[in-house]
Amino acid sequence: MFKNKPDVFQAIADPTRRAILVMLATQALPVNALAENFEMSRPAVSKHIKVLHESGLVKITDSGRERYCTLNQLGFKEVTNWFAYFDKFWNEKLNNLENFLNQQHKTNEP
Repeated sequence: MFKNKPDVFQAIADPTRRAILVMLATQALPVNALAENFEMSRPAVSKHIKVLHESGLVKITDSGRERYCTLNQLGFKEVTNWFAYFDKFWNEKLNNLENFLNQQHKTNEP
């Protein structure tokens, strides 16, 4: 889609971009409406939106004179997969600990 697609983790590392994603979680919003929520220029907000768009997290569609931003579900797949890996890792560790503690408890029973 993009030649030099920005890293999705770099895109979500910025608090402004995370705030934009949270706002878009409830509804599609025009760029101007998003910009009103920040104490920075509209061009600065547009640059943040561009990073989110290029990283695949946000879709932009034109409707008349407005540019609407929506979340792109597929763009979050990389982040979801990364978290799923660590969820599995920690679940396995905790299950092993639970099994160990249960064995210890059985061994120490009178």
